[in-house]
Amino acid sequence: MANRLVALLLFLALFAAFGERSDAITFEVGGEHGWAVPPANEAGVYNEWASKNRFLVGDSVHFKYAKDSVMVVTVDDYDKCQASHPIFFSNNGDTGVRLDRQGLFYFISGVAGHCERGQRMIIKVIGHDAPPAPAPNEASPPPPSSAPPTPPHPSGATGTGLAGAIAVAAVLLPVAVLGA
Repeated sequence: MANRLVALLLFLALFAAFGERSDAITFEVGGEHGWAVPPANEAGVYNEWASKNRFLVGDSVHFKYAKDSVMVVTVDDYDKCQASHPIFFSNNGDTGVRLDRQGLFYFISGVAGHCERGQRMIIKVIGHDAPPAPAPNEASPPPPSSAPPTPPHPSGATGTGLAGAIAVAAVLLPVAVLGA
């Protein structure tokens, strides 16, 4: 009986570590309009949208688009609206990017002229222990981040990884053994 309990607890620990985070959110970029060139009078629409949301490590952004692309780029490439070597590129029309670290993520369209017309966005990702975001008029620009994001896993899976599994197992294993 004790061996079954230990096996069950280890399975649950591994599932929790590699499974989907229950509190992670997937944000739909652009809402019903998706990822598209904004109207001329709304060039800052994506950054306005991003500034109204609170992105935590482990959340994802989802891009829906047609005949376009999405790239994760450096701050310099974002400022220049170009990227010959993006950190991440996708043009499949249905792209998810996991926000796997704190800091800034820079997104642009890879289609010539689209970024210059406003199809670009900066997302600031904070940790779970960060204080609440200030009101929009109190926000100051965050410092640039040089660490590139990890490209999304092809399956879209998220989790805490092996370290989380070991930590959970280390807590649960003694409980299982004591209960035997």
